[in-house]
Amino acid sequence: MTKRRSKKNKSGSHGYGSSKKNRGAGNRGGRGNAGSGKKGQSKRLTKEGVQELGERGFNSRQPEQNAINLRDIDQRIDDMVEEGLVEEDGGKLVLDLDDIGYEKVLGKGHLNREVEIHAESFSSSAERKIEEADGQAVQK
Repeated sequence: MTKRRSKKNKSGSHGYGSSKKNRGAGNRGGRGNAGSGKKGQSKRLTKEGVQELGERGFNSRQPEQNAINLRDIDQRIDDMVEEGLVEEDGGKLVLDLDDIGYEKVLGKGHLNREVEIHAESFSSSAERKIEEADGQAVQK
C-alpha cells in the first residue's frame, strides 16, 4: 500500500525553502531562551505558575521604617491638636509618634513651633532642627 505525501513533503524542504536556510540555531536566533529578552517571549512556566520578566530582583536587608519629615509635622500639627493626637502641656505641644503610626523623624523642612516629639529614632538633622525651634527630641 502506498502512502500519500503532501506537497511540502514531496519537495524535501519541509516548507523552509533551501535546506541551507534551516540548518542551525542561527535561524532561531540562538538555542534555548536566547534572544527572548524583553519581548513577548519573556514569560516562563515554573512550578508556581507563569513568571514574567521583572518579578525577581533585590530585597533590602534593612527593616522597613515608617518615617515622617519635620515639614509634614509642621503642616499637620494644627489638625493633630484638633483630633487629640497632640497634648498641650503649659503652652508646649507634646507629640507621641507611636499614636500616629510613625517610628522615625527625618529632617526635611523646619518646625515653626516649640514641640516635644517622642519617637524611636531621629535623624541627626531632625534633632538639630527641633532644638533650633526650642523643642525637644525624646528618644524612646
